[in-house]
Amino acid sequence: MPQPMAERNAGWTGPVIDRPIFIVGAGRSGSTVFHRMFCEHPGVAWQSPLCDKFPTHPGFNRTLLRVAHWPVLGKFLTGYLRPGERYRFWDHYCRGFPRPCRDLLASDVTPVHRRNIPPALAQLATSSRRRVLIKITGWPRIGFLRELFPHAKFIHVYRDGRSVASSLLAVSFWRGWEGPPQWGFGELDPLQQAEWEHYGRSFVALAGIQWKLLMLAMDKAAMDVPATDLMHVRYEDFIDDPVATFRNVAEFCELGWSAPFETSIRRKRLKTANEKWRDHLTVEQQALLEDVLAESLQRYGYSTRR
Repeated sequence: MPQPMAERNAGWTGPVIDRPIFIVGAGRSGSTVFHRMFCEHPGVAWQSPLCDKFPTHPGFNRTLLRVAHWPVLGKFLTGYLRPGERYRFWDHYCRGFPRPCRDLLASDVTPVHRRNIPPALAQLATSSRRRVLIKITGWPRIGFLRELFPHAKFIHVYRDGRSVASSLLAVSFWRGWEGPPQWGFGELDPLQQAEWEHYGRSFVALAGIQWKLLMLAMDKAAMDVPATDLMHVRYEDFIDDPVATFRNVAEFCELGWSAPFETSIRRKRLKTANEKWRDHLTVEQQALLEDVLAESLQRYGYSTRR
């Protein structure tokens, strides 16, 4: 397929990136398992730990992926091949990309970003794994990325906000305990602040507010993206039928389908774990969280006890 000229940078004579695929969504939404399963597709290249260790040499990642499925060496290199979010890599090419206090927009792209980021991602691909697959959580950053990659595909993975909020409270990297604006998502607007105050500055409420904030940011970013370039994947549907989900994803991304890829999907044993939030929160905390999220849960197709 001819490479789109819009994604060829002036002065760069190396490979041109072919329709990169970005998985986006709020953290703790199931995007990790989705991403790892997607990386089993023979046509996609992903970021290994080498991207963080050697951000100035993305070609190292390409070399590693070339031996990913060698019978012996591939097994030996399993740890190095682990897909993930590589924010040290991103921070090298765009200071602040890992933890912006607001969503990143098209207007945030600088000439330096234009010169450096597309060629760096292009070097991740191999001759067989031509489509670069990147996972990013938190702010969508879609406006920023589309400015750099007009032909990119975006897959938004979302999950029941009660499960997301409960999970945030249990992980070590959640900064909500420090309160806004130190939590990494900027200051709350007056309505959000009033809501948090209404619930006695409850951290359960704040975790719920974070999910709502990121879902609204996603809705706003999606307004400028044609349906042909943005797909929404509901985590619960993905867990219920991963093969059907990935068939739709492959078609959306213009990727082929293969028996080995389907076999790798069927081999996984998936569970939603969506009811854990009830075990992890008291009855009072459950009621508070559902009250905070009631309108948004209904908006995204989740039922409540109310």
